[in-house]
Amino acid sequence: MQYIPNILFAILLFVGVGFFVKNIQKLIRNIKLGKDIDRTDNRSARWKNMANIALGQSKMVKRPVSGFLHVIVYVGFIIINIEVLEIIIDGLFGTHRVFQNLLGDTFYGFLIGFFEILALLVFVAVTIFWIRRNVIKIKRFWNKEMKGWPKSDGNNILYFEMVLMSLFLIMNATDTHFQQLGIGNVVSQYLAPIFSNFSESILHIIERSAWWIHIAGIFVFLNYLYYSKHLHILLAFPNTFYANLKPKGQFPLNATVTSEVKMMLDPNADPFAAPPEGASEEVPEKFGASDVTDLNWVQLMNAYTCTECGRCTSVCPANQTGKELSPRAIMMKTRDRLEEVGKNIDANGTFKDDNKQLLNNYITPEELWACTSCNACVEECPVNIDPLSIIMDMRQYLVMEQSAAPAELNNMMTNIENNGAPWPYNQMDRLNWKDE
Repeated sequence: MQYIPNILFAILLFVGVGFFVKNIQKLIRNIKLGKDIDRTDNRSARWKNMANIALGQSKMVKRPVSGFLHVIVYVGFIIINIEVLEIIIDGLFGTHRVFQNLLGDTFYGFLIGFFEILALLVFVAVTIFWIRRNVIKIKRFWNKEMKGWPKSDGNNILYFEMVLMSLFLIMNATDTHFQQLGIGNVVSQYLAPIFSNFSESILHIIERSAWWIHIAGIFVFLNYLYYSKHLHILLAFPNTFYANLKPKGQFPLNATVTSEVKMMLDPNADPFAAPPEGASEEVPEKFGASDVTDLNWVQLMNAYTCTECGRCTSVCPANQTGKELSPRAIMMKTRDRLEEVGKNIDANGTFKDDNKQLLNNYITPEELWACTSCNACVEECPVNIDPLSIIMDMRQYLVMEQSAAPAELNNMMTNIENNGAPWPYNQMDRLNWKDE
């Protein structure tokens, strides 16, 4: 009977970690649905980006209030969960505060005291985040794409963190032996009097209950990440490492377009010639992107990494002037479509055509053409997400596959084709202005 708690804990650990691994495998599978792209150049710059932006939070603190609060939550939550290692050892082997004997009372007390201070700071920071989101109602949290699940998700994670921090402090406050030692109880000592009228047995039940709910909550939180915007906790690091290092105004060459242009410029090329004997007769790759599988894997990872913080949308000039475009919504819709494709594969073994695609079913041409390509969203993103690359790829599809550009652009491109310039003047008439 004495080993039943240990067995139950082992089952909880196995199920929690197993389900998390399964979801991570699914996540990697979905990201790999994207086209290949090489982002392994200049590794020193990439490691520096990851260290400064993902680990150092350098872009977060550009907005001091939210940045400072986020750093508290980020550092606090990560460091406090070091204690999870002790909980796992205690849970599997039936020990209690196993690190106390290993580290000694002084150092162990210092660690737990530090953890308690961080837990309190995290609780306060998360409460302020909740007030900013639900009471002050900061505008970027109330855009139309933030209704329903995105709004609930943002609050759910705050509640998770409040409960986990509270349980950690209650667990320490009701641990009679820990309180009597007077080491590390820098915050919990002020909570202990709340439970002073309870008997020793009741205190033990409360302490054990808080312990179990705390570790179970951590496993639930771990598996909730896959369904939440908080995947950025894991993906911010690879996302910043594989981010585009080229100047923001430099757009990539499309290999398919380059091949077509070279053929047009080659006087000896016959575009209607039959392929050589034995040559592949593969269908030519489409221009641009109309669905998630036309995007590259970094763009799909961007979609999963999106924190839905809305900084991109808040600086978007198109959005500020009432246009339909929201860079945050572009990333959220891309992720939603990718999830739909992933579930289709799970159900059928391979993707079965569902007569839907990212373009039109999720993202409208109106949104795409509202973009000014100013790169403000890319510059502002705290984890180096690039919504503009998705917008430009989908625009390319509209122009080159569907000839569906706005009339102004079609006129300009026709003029370039016929006159070698964007204006509707014959090349021979270009210099007529000088005679006027």
